[in-house]
Amino acid sequence: MPTVLRIGPYRFHFYAADGAEPPHVHVAGPYSGSPKFWLEPISLAEAAGVAPRTLREIQRHIEDNRDHLIRSWHEFFRPPQP
Repeated sequence: MPTVLRIGPYRFHFYAADGAEPPHVHVAGPYSGSPKFWLEPISLAEAAGVAPRTLREIQRHIEDNRDHLIRSWHEFFRPPQP
C-alpha cells in the first residue's frame, strides 16, 4: 500500500491489488472512512463516513496534485518496459 502524497492530515495511497481498476487514490485521514477518488476524470467513487466539507477539501488536493498522482499510479502499476 504505497503512500504517494501527504498533505496535512491526509495520506493518499494505492492498494497493490487495485491495478486492474482505472487510476484512483484512497485517502486516509482523521475520520472513520477511507474515501476513494477516480483520477481520470477526478470524481468521488466511495465516501462512507466522511463529511461533505472534508471531501471537497480532499478533492481540491487531488485536483492540485493530479499529474503527480496519475504518474505515481502508472509507475507503480505499469513499470516501464526495457
